[in-house]
Amino acid sequence: MNLNLDRARNNMVEQQIRPWAVLNQTVLNTFRFLPREKFVPAQWQSLAFADTEIPLGHGETMMFPRVEARMLQDLAVQPHDECLEIGTGSGFVTACLAHLGQHVDSVDLYTDLSQQAEKHLHTIDINNFNLYVDDASYGWEGNAGKQYDVIAVTGSIPEYNPAFEQRLTVGGRLFVVVGQAPTMHAMLITREDHHQFSHQVLFETVIKPLEGAEPPTQFHF
Repeated sequence: MNLNLDRARNNMVEQQIRPWAVLNQTVLNTFRFLPREKFVPAQWQSLAFADTEIPLGHGETMMFPRVEARMLQDLAVQPHDECLEIGTGSGFVTACLAHLGQHVDSVDLYTDLSQQAEKHLHTIDINNFNLYVDDASYGWEGNAGKQYDVIAVTGSIPEYNPAFEQRLTVGGRLFVVVGQAPTMHAMLITREDHHQFSHQVLFETVIKPLEGAEPPTQFHF
């Protein structure tokens, strides 16, 4: 069974992630090393390594593996980095950030998802994290205003919100997907100094909106 899992995990890396211009060996090794299947709900185990978004409940999903990997590559997480994740979800990206960085604070709207993620993280002996249950759809004011080297927003927002970038250290990087389906853009924001930020459009994709940050419903009369 382990050989089958290793083969499936390697196929995910070689057939989905690497062709999506993920060439950073540390990121590729992270996806080979961490057991993604441990974070997938039991009824969706057969999809653990598939090129799909996996349902988690509450209308939430795990991101495509290729998008997770591109995000981590573009964030260029370093071993000393303090990380913030907006949208804990399954906890798999939390695990990746914890594996790559120094520490992760992760925020989710749903208590049960946060509790499941914590259990899964401890199961694979990852302990350098703190999980919070809060609404961070328009930025997060928790943890006494701590600044972060890396911020990963795992759901899309309809319009760019500068509240997230204000939590960055100088030199810190923020990944966020902005826009509405069918056109969204993944962006990397880097804090150049206390007042200046650079904004780079990375690629087009479509991911589920961050809960609470969905665009308003359009009414037609």
